[in-house]
Amino acid sequence: MNTTSPYISIVIPAFNEGLGIKRTIKHVTNVISECQVDWEIIVIDDGSADDTYQQLCDLSQDDAHIKAIKLSRNFGKESAMLAGLEYANGDAIITIDSDLQHPPELMPEMIAKWQTGAQIVHAVKRTRNQESVAKKSAAFLINKIISGLGGINTNNSSDYKLLDKEIVDILVHQLPEKERFFRGLTSWIGFTEAYLYFDVEERLDGESKWSFWSLLELSITALTTFTSLPLRIVSVLGLITLVLGFFVAGDAIWSIFEGRAVSGFATIIISILIIGSFIMISLGIIGEYIAKIYEEVKARPHYLIKSKVGFKK
Repeated sequence: MNTTSPYISIVIPAFNEGLGIKRTIKHVTNVISECQVDWEIIVIDDGSADDTYQQLCDLSQDDAHIKAIKLSRNFGKESAMLAGLEYANGDAIITIDSDLQHPPELMPEMIAKWQTGAQIVHAVKRTRNQESVAKKSAAFLINKIISGLGGINTNNSSDYKLLDKEIVDILVHQLPEKERFFRGLTSWIGFTEAYLYFDVEERLDGESKWSFWSLLELSITALTTFTSLPLRIVSVLGLITLVLGFFVAGDAIWSIFEGRAVSGFATIIISILIIGSFIMISLGIIGEYIAKIYEEVKARPHYLIKSKVGFKK
């Protein structure tokens, strides 16, 4: 590692950020310029429908440190970050969001942690003051489930991280899976880690691109790619159904011995409804894993590039 003048790559995924991308690049540039390092900024336009990429082209013409990649369509944030990591040349790579909710002022401390031996520096959310109560509650629940079942620590984690080049090589070349969960993979890898804490800043321009359904999809991906424990729920439901069946059968036999008519109509209906629910839940869980397998075996590329600017031919 060259500690006198290290080369830092900053990877920024962006989707329809035309309103604020120049502000973001200027802010990041001002901070990294004071860090006594060589640097580059790589922005990945994830199929934006606005003028995000055109603004990046203009910025690149004015400053050779700024580079941009435009994907052919919206492949999702995970794929966009992977594209940035693959094209980054730095001794260390910082991934940061394009909406300035991740404070760039934390980057000098991240670099300092890296220079003293940390290969992964995680920026962890201290507070979520700008998020609604519902979103905070959902994030808390999802993080707890993923951390508990998946065996990785994602509590208040974010995509704001510094990664040593060795870690990036592992992510890019040794972990070829299509269904990716960046936060989980960086925790799963291990190596020497450090943690920094930040308060989520208010978004200055535009609106969040994360809907409830996109967050739900990311959560399902995180669970299914890091643990097979949900599949065991199917077995548990089967055992519960078996116990319920023995109970209903025992009640019917006992009624015969007592010489009374076998009533139990309501019991049978309830049992059928419960068993049917268990079956549908089980099929849903199995279906999610089959869907992920289907995506993996197709072996399609993570992303397709439409154009690039700022890179040497």
